[in-house]
Amino acid sequence: MIKVLVADDQALLRGSFRVLVDSAPGLVVVGEAATGAECVELVRREHPDVVLMDVRMPQLDGIEATQRICGSPETAGTRVLILTMFDLDAYVYAALRAGASGFLLKDTPPADLLAAIRLVAAGEALLAPTVTRRLIAEFVRRPPAPVSLPRELDGVTDREREVLALIATGLSNQEIAEHLHVGLGTVKTHVGRLLSKLHARDRAQLVIVAYESGLVKAGPPFTRGSGRPPG
Repeated sequence: MIKVLVADDQALLRGSFRVLVDSAPGLVVVGEAATGAECVELVRREHPDVVLMDVRMPQLDGIEATQRICGSPETAGTRVLILTMFDLDAYVYAALRAGASGFLLKDTPPADLLAAIRLVAAGEALLAPTVTRRLIAEFVRRPPAPVSLPRELDGVTDREREVLALIATGLSNQEIAEHLHVGLGTVKTHVGRLLSKLHARDRAQLVIVAYESGLVKAGPPFTRGSGRPPG
């Protein structure tokens, strides 16, 4: 069973998510939290596989709660899936930096939400290409303040850098394989090495590294067949 914790300050939404998740095969809700602080405490106690995390909550917002969950060895195994609306894009970017494995809009169809929970629980990152390009490009273009790069790309090969740049555009492994004219297994090997070398939790973290290291810069969306990726 995939254990899910629902964190939202609206009781009606929490109840709706609980009914939906509990009705799905292989999924079970192990707790509900109305505040970020309550969410962190419940994660420590229940050790859910996935947290459905709202952004704006009292006491402790979803970004800080995500950072505490993903940054603690005690709860690092829990994956965080942010639920938001477009007008919270800046908050979503911050949450991805904090360690979230992806995000969904709150008007996502129920079947897609359940599929997303299973995907994130399996260790994948949920990054819709069109939304991801808009989100990351917009907020990396205007960082809050000059800071030193969080990670260096030393030790990453030229081919791995190319794969990393393509990941940052939101392409899937299959799409990257087609673009580079290599096998899917080869791409998976490159992705695995990138995760290891850059100490990243998942693809969401690789996207952040690609932009914050300067490997990829904000620009027109990249599509297959358009040549080199942005940056």
